Amino acid sequence: MGLTGMIGAGRTGHLRHVVLLAVAAGALAGCGGGSMLGSGSSDSGSSSFSDRFGQLFGGKSQAVGDAQPEQNDLTCPAVSIRPGASTYAVGMPGKPASGSDLRYQATITRTARDCNLSGGQITARIGIQGRVIAGPAGAPPSVDVPLRVAVVQEGVTPKTIFTKAYQTNLSMTADSSAVFSLVAEDVVYPVPAGAAGDSYVFYIGFDPSALKPEPRARAPRKK
Repeated sequence: MGLTGMIGAGRTGHLRHVVLLAVAAGALAGCGGGSMLGSGSSDSGSSSFSDRFGQLFGGKSQAVGDAQPEQNDLTCPAVSIRPGASTYAVGMPGKPASGSDLRYQATITRTARDCNLSGGQITARIGIQGRVIAGPAGAPPSVDVPLRVAVVQEGVTPKTIFTKAYQTNLSMTADSSAVFSLVAEDVVYPVPAGAAGDSYVFYIGFDPSALKPEPRARAPRKK
């Protein structure tokens, strides 16, 4: 299920803070070092990625379901996985992604974020970590993992403040599992007015539409 629109279940609670994040040793695979994403690989590369992630963010990340630490220096919404977008399964062509036809399945295992304030704008970095496991039908040599990050103001009518699709790639063998990671560093939105920030949440999740080319903007008609 995609995340476009990002209207989902209630958030786990707002937390005000700046969080510096890192990966525990042995948790992640090798990093590609792009400004918005990292790349996954086999577990043998996890130490080097962990070191790089620590250099960029230094400190803390949270396993999915763990409480996120609170500070008061800046509004930095909690990270929540949108219900229905916590797993991504791919089957054989024309077959359901289940049973003996399942090629691979991805899940999100850890999240992290930090926020910085400048000129009335909040710039956030959202870290997503997870694992891809090969299914009975055998995984392909290369797997694209589609993800979406959004900033949503919850309420009676949820309002999407920011949303963007991302993807990262990792190598697999037919019967292996591998770790993936992605860091979205270009999440930028205006500072919420008053107490509005209390209802903000960072939503993340798998979004298969991220693998499709963005539609071209229509050129204006000539009069």
